[in-house]
Amino acid sequence: MRQSDGTFDTSRLEYDAWRDLLRSKGGRYYSEGLKPSAFTGWVRPVSVRGFTALDIGCNAQWVERTYRDVRLDGADHYFALFQVDGQLAMTHNDKAVRLAMGDVALVDAALPVKYSADSEDAPWNTVSLNLPRQTLISHLGFEPEGGLYKRRGTPAGRLLFDLLRDSGGSGRLESSLADSYMQLAVYDLVGALFAPSDAWPQSRHTDKLFARIRDVIKNSFADPDFGPYEVATKAGISLRYLQKLFTQRGMTCSEFIYSVRLDHAAQVLHRRALSGTKQSLSEIGYACGFSDYTHFARKFRHRFGHPPGSHSE
Repeated sequence: MRQSDGTFDTSRLEYDAWRDLLRSKGGRYYSEGLKPSAFTGWVRPVSVRGFTALDIGCNAQWVERTYRDVRLDGADHYFALFQVDGQLAMTHNDKAVRLAMGDVALVDAALPVKYSADSEDAPWNTVSLNLPRQTLISHLGFEPEGGLYKRRGTPAGRLLFDLLRDSGGSGRLESSLADSYMQLAVYDLVGALFAPSDAWPQSRHTDKLFARIRDVIKNSFADPDFGPYEVATKAGISLRYLQKLFTQRGMTCSEFIYSVRLDHAAQVLHRRALSGTKQSLSEIGYACGFSDYTHFARKFRHRFGHPPGSHSE
């Protein structure tokens, strides 16, 4: 980053060392625009409350990540990119934006990206904050779109960059309880910056995820201790995201679990009547995930308008 006296840190790397360090820390990139002898640049890892950030600078005229690079390194994360000094034109996810000092953009590492410097030979400096994809999506409750950006001066952007700047040079991963809460704050700030205007958009991703959640519930509803927390754990998402997926569909997770249990109970009672078996109503309730008969009977009457004992009639 630019130092307090306005000059750049002089601990620079030769081109090959810069490229190799960038690839090892941030994924495969290719750069051009200067002869190696005229190149100047740096890549410095920074620990930020358990996240990894990269302070990157150079005077290359462009830096690119292609589809081939994406396939070769298989990176599966986002990163928030802060323009610290200079200007860059960014082409990413079918969007072309121009980043000036203080701007922040969201980049999807699973998609190609190209950065072009505005002025020849002038060093530029960015700081990128690595954000694990699945953790970010689970916390936010939506899948953010790469290529979005915000101009300097937004409150969320200032707060997020202050966290990066204050953590610079710590050189160690934080692991205290307080830092765990700070990590959640980082995700919330990213959500505040890049949430879509339609806060909870439907997508193929969420439809497939919800279908998987339904299967999880249908395979485990008979356990009376099985509830939303267990569903979220088995699905690998946060409880908050789980509840939002159900809210989008006009119900709660608990309501859906009870609906599956009651539907199954109705089927068992119908088979009981046809076969003439003497299985008790309490046993049926227990087998369908109800811990006591009174609760089962109350829920059943509310759903079907009559008690379990008269269902076959």
